[in-house]
Amino acid sequence: MSTSGMKVYLITGVNSGLGKAFAETALNAGHSVIGTVRHQQAQAEFERSVPGRAHAVVLDVTDFGAVEPVIAAAMRQVGPVDVLINNAGYGHEGILEESPLDELIKQFNVNVFGAVAVIKAVLPVMRARRSGHIINITSMAGLTTFPGVAYYSGSKFALEGISATLAQEVRSFGVHVTAVAPGSFRTDWAGRSMIRSGRAIADYNEVFDPVRRARSTKSGKQSGDPAKAAQVVLDLVEKDNPPVHLLLGNDAIQVVRDRLTELLNEISAWEVISTSTDFT
Repeated sequence: MSTSGMKVYLITGVNSGLGKAFAETALNAGHSVIGTVRHQQAQAEFERSVPGRAHAVVLDVTDFGAVEPVIAAAMRQVGPVDVLINNAGYGHEGILEESPLDELIKQFNVNVFGAVAVIKAVLPVMRARRSGHIINITSMAGLTTFPGVAYYSGSKFALEGISATLAQEVRSFGVHVTAVAPGSFRTDWAGRSMIRSGRAIADYNEVFDPVRRARSTKSGKQSGDPAKAAQVVLDLVEKDNPPVHLLLGNDAIQVVRDRLTELLNEISAWEVISTSTDFT
């Protein structure tokens, strides 16, 4: 990390939601932030917020060929990245059978492949400096499941697995990796930031319609406070031994604990079958 205590953060998706909260909290703490945005107007607005320390780059993380050169140019201007917060992403809602395969590809392009492309752009510098922290924003839906978010959940499960594996690969270089899995936070995730596939098959009404209604009703009223989440993440960076997985929110704790209990019970119930496949 930077010896002065002031760090360079690279945060993807600083226009809104948790990304905006992460950037504001880091800037308020005196750090420099390279934030990715999607258009030049947002770039100008971000850089005006804290002149000299708020730096924005126009970058679509799914433009994989542009990720490394854009980030490299930003680091030449601002300095090597101490902390990466891979925040850019969106939600997809829809029954799997009803959701076009193209939507799954788009979901993984942003939530998984885009995140990995950004990691690969900063990791050589972190490895060479023997320091750094990569924080991947996943979701409680990356550790448990809900009807109607198969594509989203699949992408976040993938990022959880990638994060845990990467943590093992880079630990000896002094580079930390943490998958931060938020529960429901008061952002636009379930509002304008969510892509929703249309409904067509009545057989799924009973399992999915209540879920969609509840999510729509709850949007904007979630219990999670983005500012508190951002402060937790900033504090996490200062820890000598940060966790590889961190849940945020009471709802995340509850549903993931329930899922782990269910999984352990299922493993026990089927253990005889599971262990019957070894050579004897």
